[in-house]
Amino acid sequence: MTKGLKIVLTIGLIIFFQQFVKSQGNQNQQFLQKAGVLDSLYSKILDESRNIYVQLPASYTPEKSQKYPVVYILDGEMFLPTVNNVQNYYSGGFTPEMVLVGISNDKNRVRDLTTSTITTKYGMPFNEKNGEADNFRKFIEKELIPFIENKYPVTNYRTLIGHSYGGLFTIYTLINQPNLFANYLAIDPSLDWDNQKLLKDAQEIITNQKYENKALFMSLSGQLHLQNSQITTDNVMQDTTDFTLFARSNIAFSNMVRQNAKNGLSFEWKFYPRDIHGTIPFPSIMDGLISLFEWYQMENTDKINSFDTPKDELFSIIKYREQKLKEHFGYSEPPYPEELLNMSGYMNMDMQQPEKAKIYFELATEYYPESANAYDSMAEYYEAQGDFANSIKYITKAFELSGNDVYKKRIEELKRK
Repeated sequence: MTKGLKIVLTIGLIIFFQQFVKSQGNQNQQFLQKAGVLDSLYSKILDESRNIYVQLPASYTPEKSQKYPVVYILDGEMFLPTVNNVQNYYSGGFTPEMVLVGISNDKNRVRDLTTSTITTKYGMPFNEKNGEADNFRKFIEKELIPFIENKYPVTNYRTLIGHSYGGLFTIYTLINQPNLFANYLAIDPSLDWDNQKLLKDAQEIITNQKYENKALFMSLSGQLHLQNSQITTDNVMQDTTDFTLFARSNIAFSNMVRQNAKNGLSFEWKFYPRDIHGTIPFPSIMDGLISLFEWYQMENTDKINSFDTPKDELFSIIKYREQKLKEHFGYSEPPYPEELLNMSGYMNMDMQQPEKAKIYFELATEYYPESANAYDSMAEYYEAQGDFANSIKYITKAFELSGNDVYKKRIEELKRK
C-alpha cells in the first residue's frame, strides 16, 4: 500500500468507524426505522402513569459498563424519531452518543407544559386545564430522572428539547431551575403565553442568574404574521397587533439574553424564514444539537491525520481533548472511541512509526481498562518489536479479562519464541 493511500485511509478513519458502528446496530431489523422502546412509570406527583420511549446508542452493549449523556424530549412520541435520525448522522463527530428519552405528552399536554394559569386567550374564553408546568417539572426532577438513572446507562449530563408549549416549558425550566439540565433546545417557543408573563418574569432572573456551563439554542419560524406577508424580522417589532405577539415575544427574549451575555449562558438564536410552526422542529433539532455540542467536535484533525506530526504534539492534542471533555461533562470521558485509538495504532505500525503506535495503544488501555482487545493490541505491538516478555504480560491481561481461549493459545505460542 502506498503512503498516499494510507493517508487517505487515515483521513477517512473517523467517518468509517462511525458508519461501521451504526451499520452493525442496524443489522437484523425487520423494519427500515424503529426508534424508542416503550417504557412507563407511575407518578405520585402527577397521580397518573406516564409513557416514555427510550432509545439506546447503536454502540451500546450490556457487557460494557459505559454510560452516556441523556436527552429528554418533550412530545417524545413525535420528536424522538427525528432526534434519533439526527444522531444517526452526527453522533460521534459532532455530538456525543447519547441515550434518548422521549416523554409522552399526548394527554394533558397544555396542563403540563404551560407556565401560568389563564382563563382567556387572545380575548376568547380558554377552558382547557393549564398552568401546571411547575408540577410537571417536579415530576421530571424527582421521579423521571431518578427512574432513568437507575434503569438505563446514563450520566447526569442532560439536554432538554421542547417545541411550542414544550419550548415554553424548556425556557421556563432554564429560568427557574437551570441546573436540572446542561443544555436547552427551545423550538419556536410559545412565549406569548399569558400575555408574555414568562418573558416579563425572566427579565430580572436573566440579569442576575449565573449560567456558566449552560447552553440555550432557540429558533423562530417564518410565520411572523398570519395575514401580512410584508412583516419581516426588520419591522415585526414595530407591529402591535396580536398577530405578531408570538414572534415578538420570541425576538424580545432572544434580545434580552444577548444583552445579558455576562451571565455566562452560551446562546444561539436562529430564524427559519421558509419554515412554519409545524415544520421547524426538524431543522431546529439538527442545528440545535450541533450548536449545543459545538465544543464536542474534534479539533486538530489535520494534525492527527498527518504522519508528520511529532508524537509529543500528538499526545498533547489527545490529552487536551480529554481535559476539554471533562470540563464540559463534569466527569472523565475518553477523548476518542476505543476502536479509533486501536485503528490509529495499527495504521502507525504499518507506516513504520512504532512510537506513535505505542501512544495510541497505551492510551486505549488507559481509557478502556476493562477491554481485552486493548491489551491484545498492546501485546501485538510488543511482539512486533521483539519484546516477547511484555507481549506475554499484556496478552495474559487480555486473557484474564475475557477468559477467551484464543488469548491462552497465544500465550503458549509467545512462550515458545
